[in-house]
Amino acid sequence: MKRTTLAKAVIAALISPLSVSAIADDTLALESNIEQIKIIGSKSQARKIAGSSAYIDQAQITVEASTDINQLMKTIPGVYIREEDGEGLRPNIGIRAASAGRVSKVTLLEDGVMMAPAPYSNPAAYYFPTAFRISAIEVLKGAPLLRYGPQTTGGVINLVSTPVPVKFGGEVLTQFGENSSRDIHAFVGGTNGQFGALIETVQRSSDGFKNIDRSQRDAGFNIEDYVAKLEWTGDQSSLLAKIQYSEETSNETYLGLADVDFFQDKNRRYGLSEIDRMDNSHNSYTLNYNYDINNEISINVLGYYNEFSRNWFKLDGGNNYVNAANSGDAEALAILRGELDETGLNYKNNNRKYESKGIEFNVRWSLDAHDIEFGIRDHSDDMDRFQPVDIYDQINGSLLFTGTKAPTGSNNRLEGADATSFWITDRWQVTQALNLNLMLRYEDVESFRNQFADVERTAIASTRANSTDELLPGVSFTYDINNEWQVLGGMHKGFSPLGGGAKANQEPETSNNFEVGARYNANALFAEAIIFYSDFSDTTQICSIANPCDNGADSGSYVLGESLVSGIEFHVSNSFTYESFLIPVDFAYTYTKGEISNDNTTAGLFDGDELRDIPQNVFSLRLGLDNNEGWANYVVAKYMDEMCVSVGCNRGNSEFDKTESLFVTDFISRFDVNNDMTVFLKIQNLFDEQNIVARSPHGARPNKPQTASIGLEYSF
Repeated sequence: MKRTTLAKAVIAALISPLSVSAIADDTLALESNIEQIKIIGSKSQARKIAGSSAYIDQAQITVEASTDINQLMKTIPGVYIREEDGEGLRPNIGIRAASAGRVSKVTLLEDGVMMAPAPYSNPAAYYFPTAFRISAIEVLKGAPLLRYGPQTTGGVINLVSTPVPVKFGGEVLTQFGENSSRDIHAFVGGTNGQFGALIETVQRSSDGFKNIDRSQRDAGFNIEDYVAKLEWTGDQSSLLAKIQYSEETSNETYLGLADVDFFQDKNRRYGLSEIDRMDNSHNSYTLNYNYDINNEISINVLGYYNEFSRNWFKLDGGNNYVNAANSGDAEALAILRGELDETGLNYKNNNRKYESKGIEFNVRWSLDAHDIEFGIRDHSDDMDRFQPVDIYDQINGSLLFTGTKAPTGSNNRLEGADATSFWITDRWQVTQALNLNLMLRYEDVESFRNQFADVERTAIASTRANSTDELLPGVSFTYDINNEWQVLGGMHKGFSPLGGGAKANQEPETSNNFEVGARYNANALFAEAIIFYSDFSDTTQICSIANPCDNGADSGSYVLGESLVSGIEFHVSNSFTYESFLIPVDFAYTYTKGEISNDNTTAGLFDGDELRDIPQNVFSLRLGLDNNEGWANYVVAKYMDEMCVSVGCNRGNSEFDKTESLFVTDFISRFDVNNDMTVFLKIQNLFDEQNIVARSPHGARPNKPQTASIGLEYSF
């Protein structure tokens, strides 16, 4: 069945129940309590955990009607975002000491399952779920994250998908906006007796906000996402099966702008990138079984299998022209602008296939004052890279195809990893006031890379292999001073695997991480301040074309040496009333200092060199005005400091070594037509502020300009 036909069929199946009478129910979103889907549980629980954590609930996601996961994550303290395409198609998210590039240093979960295409061998998140089908976002930092992995330095992000409704019902959301954007989210489901089911789809399309030189082609995208869930709940056990499929076509590029052109037209794209295009598809299958032996002991078994295929056809080496233009090379700038002919341009089919699979077994035992978990996960993943290169000439501003080169060298290789993980945790209520958490995790990882000498792969040109095992202890606590005040603290050893490109003699990134803080919780007022500190013995960059390492490598890894990352997170929220109005306020602030802590003359790095992708100051403010009669207005303001593009930018004076700071304000107005229907207006980047938010990959990149959209939500 063709893609458009499939989309129409699924949407018709979802919307058809609207033609019959259905009873709306506000409890639609309640779900059964199947273990492992959530790692925190709720916003109130996040404020009690013996470690820094955050929870974005369904209310915030609904209010902000966000299609870009980056904008939601910006409201969480300790999280850093480096935007890339302005649409959030491929996020770059960092947490504390974990760098932002492709979310490679953060453990990404969906419903408790690792969702990076190859979490151990190639963790770069080229796949990311559509924001519309996420019902909650959980972020866990500090020692408790050792329950999860493999990345255990900065934090864990768990995206909770739409739950199976308790009663029959569903929702249809439609949103239309500038640049011919169209977003549809629809689901229907319910529970009858022991069985429940859900069918869901997200359909997105846009022409994009950039204009390509001398081209009729838009810079937009088309995305289709489908999910089906089947749930069975017995007296002592439950079983949840989930199937997900998505595909994306986006006219996206790695080629940014030279600064001189950026400041003239921020939303310009060079004609050299006209034919750049990403095509990908993702399949996911999970089976989650939970059995309560008795009131004290429960067993959970989780099996998963993920496939991801992508071909990002794009100009290779565009950064050479941009860097030369930024250095004053007039010919390079003329080539970028299409004013000068250039032959032998390489457009690589960045064609890769990923596979990730595993099984996880976890036992939970509640014993008096102890809540103990112990488990094991057996996992394997791989990435198959087969990337032919097409050759084009630029003649009179147009691209002419001249031939194809077969994959050679690093463009023809297979990488993979096998990993076994063990963990044991004990949440011990020592006294009524003191809660102590003890954690121990063990990771055993074996990775490989086979680089082939010919297209048929009958001969291997080179091989790499690496074997790593790490024992990761941690401890944290909370102490209730009284009913309103709580102090917390913790320490743990962090770990980041090197990936499939690691050599035999390379050691993984490890760190010692500490945090201490206090919380105040009284009625609607909540405040939290946490100091964090991470000491790295061997800071490591994972190299890719999107995020080249500081030594210029675009594959493998690069060790920087010793570094320190420290800072403070502050969060306060409250709700005020004025006459008939409710005024919710939520403010988050993070200060971070990240730098090399010991000279590394081999790498040319020195004590005090600033780390890249870590802004010093970040804050967000969410302010609402609700008349309690169905009309609510919200302002969401977000600020992020400039960031280093490469380590040590503070030692140089080049304007090209940093991004620019950015302050953006979004406005949302929602009106309830009745109990079932809501209409809304959203203006992103209200004051149309655009700056250089990234210089990687390949040149200056802007955030999204002022963009208005209107939407309608209907529940039944």
